[in-house]
Amino acid sequence: MEFLKTLALFTATAIAEIIGCYLPYLWLKQGGSVWLLLPAALSLAIFVWLLSLHPQAAGRVYAAYGGVYVSVAIAWLWAVDSVQPSASDWLGVGVCLLGMGIIMFGSPQA
Repeated sequence: MEFLKTLALFTATAIAEIIGCYLPYLWLKQGGSVWLLLPAALSLAIFVWLLSLHPQAAGRVYAAYGGVYVSVAIAWLWAVDSVQPSASDWLGVGVCLLGMGIIMFGSPQA
């Protein structure tokens, strides 16, 4: 159950970060409104707050989070960019999640 709770928290964190970066991308690259920067800043603040909710050491959290971020980014590629992920994308997701689990749960919590 701890794994699922950690994965859910990391997933919410990744969504907040991706939204916080995607909105300025829309402004800069696709001529979106400058007002997109306000929800982007809020989303990035939520991202930082969510990262702070983990009880483990910050370095371990940041390292493991990277694996989940990659996974959510591939889902974003599919859902938002309408690009079908390849078999190697999905294999990479599996490897990243395996690495995340090893980092978060393979060492004594400190």
